[in-house]
Amino acid sequence: METLKKMEIYLDYNSTTPLDPLVLKAMQPYLSQHFGNPSSFHRAGQVARHAVEEAREKIADVLQVEPGDIIFTSGGTESDNLAVKGVLEERGEKRRSLVISSIEHQAVLHPALNLEKKGYTIKVVPVNKNGLVDVQKLKEIITEDTALVSLMHVNNETGVIQPIEEAAKLAHDKGALFHTDAVQSFGKLVMRPETVGADLVSLSAHKICGPKGAGALYIRKGVKIKSLTQGGHQEKNIRPGTENVSAIVGFGEAAALAEKLRAEEAVRVKKLRDKLEQGIEKSISGVTVNGDAKKRIYNTLNVSFDALDGETLLMNLDLKNIFVSTGSACTAGSVEPSHVLLAMGISEVLARAAIRFTLGRFTSDKEIDLTLAELPMVVQRLRQASTGKKK
Repeated sequence: METLKKMEIYLDYNSTTPLDPLVLKAMQPYLSQHFGNPSSFHRAGQVARHAVEEAREKIADVLQVEPGDIIFTSGGTESDNLAVKGVLEERGEKRRSLVISSIEHQAVLHPALNLEKKGYTIKVVPVNKNGLVDVQKLKEIITEDTALVSLMHVNNETGVIQPIEEAAKLAHDKGALFHTDAVQSFGKLVMRPETVGADLVSLSAHKICGPKGAGALYIRKGVKIKSLTQGGHQEKNIRPGTENVSAIVGFGEAAALAEKLRAEEAVRVKKLRDKLEQGIEKSISGVTVNGDAKKRIYNTLNVSFDALDGETLLMNLDLKNIFVSTGSACTAGSVEPSHVLLAMGISEVLARAAIRFTLGRFTSDKEIDLTLAELPMVVQRLRQASTGKKK
């Protein structure tokens, strides 16, 4: 059997994904010979323009929307900022309230805090112990003053799938718009904005085996948002600046590929995730799986290990070439426990003891076997070192 020293086991797909070779192949011509500016009218520029528009069509096809509804950005964070700030600042004279959940990504939480400093009202809906938004409480806090309700589709730390259709309906019933951060669901679950009732949807390429530096925001026809930057005419004047052509091409290819493989990958990866989860529960005592067991995306497993520090476990697994996470990659280095787990009512001790395993397209059965062979020994050694007793 191949040893861990000869291979790296990457189980952090919710943080970022490997670039698919087919995506790289599609990008390469636009990193070399096709270097024209897509805003130029000459032939070189129009080659680039055609590539951008073709990518837009591919993403629109996956969402089953019109290509003109897609605005390219630099990634999920910019898309979230553009949606949240753009709507509030556009509708701010009549509606000055933003509703979000307690488990949103920092790309939504931090813009919300910024808006609050500007005088807008921010209302936060809680989640239950399984990490699901309380729909009844959401209904109670949406008012005639609400401009936007923003609720992520799939939580990046626990994988819990949120009730976005219900949330969208509640928002619309009060005349508010609805935005969902679909960064962790796009390419894995079916995402149809018109079916869901989403007015704005944030996407990111590097979560679906595409390149970093490319994202998109779906904006339903008729929805007006204020641009956060001023400059040229690109992306309907909503996101000015020369487009990142090669990355956009890669995004389009990654989206089409993810949709093509979606059904079979859902079955394959879920089988591997379940094998990992069952293996951990069988071989290690004192473990708690965080997040709703049924309403959880198939690639994500968040586990708290009693009497351990998650960061310490992560570093020891890293020494074994097993790469995992303690939560969102955007909070790496933070000394604070996960705000998502705390919002679920999980104790600070268990929140600090959590590890997130996330699988994807290139995860193999052998990698899961090797992880299950090493993980129990690492946990036992660390517990014994911290307590002086064999666990």
